[in-house]
Amino acid sequence: MVDKVDTLFLLVSAALVLLMTPALAVFYGGLVRRKNVLSVIIQSLIMISLVTLEWIYVGYSLSFGPDVHGIIGSLKHWALQGIGFSPSPQYASTVPEPVFMIYQCMFAVITPALITGAFAERVRFRSFVLFSLLWALLVYNPLCHWIWGGGWLSRLGTLDFAGGLVVHASCGMAALVMALVVGARRGAKQEPFIPHNLPLTVIGTGLLWFGWFGFNAGSALAVNNTAIQAFINTHTAAATAMLAWVIVEWLKQGKPTTLGACSGAIAGLATITPAAGFVSTQGAVIIGILAGVICYFAVLAKNGLGYDDALDVVGIHGVGGILGTLMAGVLSPQVKFSAQVIGVVATVVYTLVATFILAKVVDVLSGLRVDEETEYTGLDVTEHGEEAYVLA
Repeated sequence: MVDKVDTLFLLVSAALVLLMTPALAVFYGGLVRRKNVLSVIIQSLIMISLVTLEWIYVGYSLSFGPDVHGIIGSLKHWALQGIGFSPSPQYASTVPEPVFMIYQCMFAVITPALITGAFAERVRFRSFVLFSLLWALLVYNPLCHWIWGGGWLSRLGTLDFAGGLVVHASCGMAALVMALVVGARRGAKQEPFIPHNLPLTVIGTGLLWFGWFGFNAGSALAVNNTAIQAFINTHTAAATAMLAWVIVEWLKQGKPTTLGACSGAIAGLATITPAAGFVSTQGAVIIGILAGVICYFAVLAKNGLGYDDALDVVGIHGVGGILGTLMAGVLSPQVKFSAQVIGVVATVVYTLVATFILAKVVDVLSGLRVDEETEYTGLDVTEHGEEAYVLA
């Protein structure tokens, strides 16, 4: 039976999750050099178009359609065929199924957008579009079905409240592969790459934080105690992780930074996501502390490991998603730790292998990386024919 309050709640939550994609564009845009800000922004924005259409025609059916051997959904609901306005008893029993569909669409949209931070400033737009569409189809949809759509991991008992594995771990591992395959930005070891507009990143952080309430609380799929706890946990973990990151940074580097505060908040949000509806407020504080400290050192580790993850997708989203998934198994009696470990391993291995294959295929078909002159000039002008800032 349709509940009007739950339906309104999920529609508003879907709108909040949609806001997160342009918010991510603003967040990423402030972190790159000024000659590449628009190229990063459009990479996020175009995902709204591409993935929405992919989701309507095949993505939703592959993710949440009738199960095929625990691996993928069938194409029974191709182009939303057979999706009426009755609730789906399997997924959200109090809202019309199209409401659940469009809510999940917003998760599918932002996940490939998150990956772009790893290869910012050096990938051809046409190749990026092809890669992202294939990745959504062949990586995101299967993972979504395994964990949320009744696939083999869900049967095993792996729990992911709002996307620690489906969204954050998957995009983090994909980011690692792309950073390695595409290679470092030219001059990465000779010159510092300074964010060109940190106030823009602060605005993006605030909008992401705001949208994340729809991401996590909305994943309760109803107005209930779980939604309330997820809302509180989301804010608590973000606030705690921001403080933890700034303190560690202050102790290690001698100064607290605005970039550190923003990074800490996003790390806390990503890390609480898989556990938001499963742990207590005190559990969220623990997760926030761990997120701020562990993700900080994970970001620093990229220098020693030698890969150029331009905007720290691996250290924040990848490590945070995995950490939060495991901590759900530690802090919540309803979550089996062994099932969480299996879920992490399966997600990491599948994403690494599938992303590597896709990256190589796209590189052969279209060429992933821009040439040296284009990279030096900047992608805003060379790829898009426009500039973010024009001096009068």
